[in-house]
Amino acid sequence: MKRLKDILSRVLEIDAQSITDETSPDSVSTWDSFNSLLLVCELENAFKVKFTMEEVTKVKCVRDIKETLGRHGVQLKEDKYA
Repeated sequence: MKRLKDILSRVLEIDAQSITDETSPDSVSTWDSFNSLLLVCELENAFKVKFTMEEVTKVKCVRDIKETLGRHGVQLKEDKYA
């Protein structure tokens, strides 16, 4: 989970500790269409996966990202103290 939060934090320019499963474009002003595309690229590169357009358009929050990564076989370890 740290790796995912680090990517989200860097791309969206937000504090990693503020990121929850509910974090979404509605709650983060910098999560616009451009940064959404940048996130897709960063996530694909970091986790060695390829998302379909359908997967990309269905993502509405961080929980959706985690579930999509999980369907690609990516196991995110939850941070003990986050």
